[in-house]
Amino acid sequence: MIVKSIVGLFMTLGLAVLIAKESVQPAVRHFPPEKLQTGAERLNAYLPKLKGKKVGLTINHTAIVGETHLLDTLLRLGVDVRRVFVPEHGLRGTADAGEKIQDGKDPQTGVAMASLYGNRRKPAPADLADLDLMIFDIQDVGVRFYTYISTLHYVMEACAEQGLPLMVLDRPNPNGHFVDGPILDTAYRSFVGMHPVPVVHGMTVGEYAQMVNGEGWLKGGVTCKLEVVKCSEYTHQTPYVLPRKPSPNLPNMRAIYLYPSICYFEGTQVSVGRGTDKQFQVLGTPGFPIGDYTFTPEPKEGAMQPFLQGKPCRGYDLTSLDPEEIRGWGKIHLDYLIHFYQNYPEKDSFFLKGMFIDKLAGGASLRTQLVQGWNEDKIRASWEPALSQYKVKRKQYLLYKD
Repeated sequence: MIVKSIVGLFMTLGLAVLIAKESVQPAVRHFPPEKLQTGAERLNAYLPKLKGKKVGLTINHTAIVGETHLLDTLLRLGVDVRRVFVPEHGLRGTADAGEKIQDGKDPQTGVAMASLYGNRRKPAPADLADLDLMIFDIQDVGVRFYTYISTLHYVMEACAEQGLPLMVLDRPNPNGHFVDGPILDTAYRSFVGMHPVPVVHGMTVGEYAQMVNGEGWLKGGVTCKLEVVKCSEYTHQTPYVLPRKPSPNLPNMRAIYLYPSICYFEGTQVSVGRGTDKQFQVLGTPGFPIGDYTFTPEPKEGAMQPFLQGKPCRGYDLTSLDPEEIRGWGKIHLDYLIHFYQNYPEKDSFFLKGMFIDKLAGGASLRTQLVQGWNEDKIRASWEPALSQYKVKRKQYLLYKD
């Protein structure tokens, strides 16, 4: 009866959660317009501007032109690439979340490589001294706590301080079709949330860079000399399937669409499936009293020491959810988080020590509201009017139609 009741709860909420043990089904593929091109693919728009320039690249494995890495493409075309700057997960996208990235050389090309994740998150002046131009090309997923936009902030700041122009090769935002969530309280500023924007900010990286400049968010109010190479034939409503997974633990579009709703669990005793083949598509914790899906996190690429490693977790399998359905929600769903908190046996220990959830949520309000028993409608109402004010501000920085 308990299992039937929770299935009924999720069905009533329109989430259609199936808690059966099934293998991950491939995501439904969207077919974007034939003319849609990322900024990197529009070589004619920016290649002439690189002639005779000493270039730095802030990139990872998602910086591709067709099937070829941007670094390889530019070197083949004779561009003088002096240095590559590498964010979280590394140049090839296989490093663990939180794993320090080391300086060195790219083994495939021999180009010097400087880490922007670990002890240093901002390019040093010496790293930029021999450059004429910096290029930024990293696929984002449109969520505040996804750290690539924090890397963008520090690259913009370093370029502004050194008078170095920055060119952003823009890419579609797979979660760009909606804006939602609480606005970050800057008292909780961290690498998983640097700016007073909602959890789902509704902008491409290029648009986000324009907002960072326009709102004076760089240290000392400096402004970066910025150029954005736009995507062609793209709007915020254009469905876009990422050609490569953006990081090791976002393996498909289902995970990417669920990410804004369930990443909060990273600040709790609940696993989101790191250390399984269903990352950000399952939820569970040891000793949970309901749910008929179980899994045990084990070391895997991108999660060599996963949370709750070796501990059987009980909860729910979300892999039956159609990615199209999740995308159609057009909002964050808090029902998962509310449900687990309300049914967790030891509520005093539900949130991890250090209150990482406050950094993810951008303040202490969400945690406090959960403890006080607020429902989703009441929590969502608390996001206003700040969320509506943000939407108005956002419009002045958009490069694409909503």
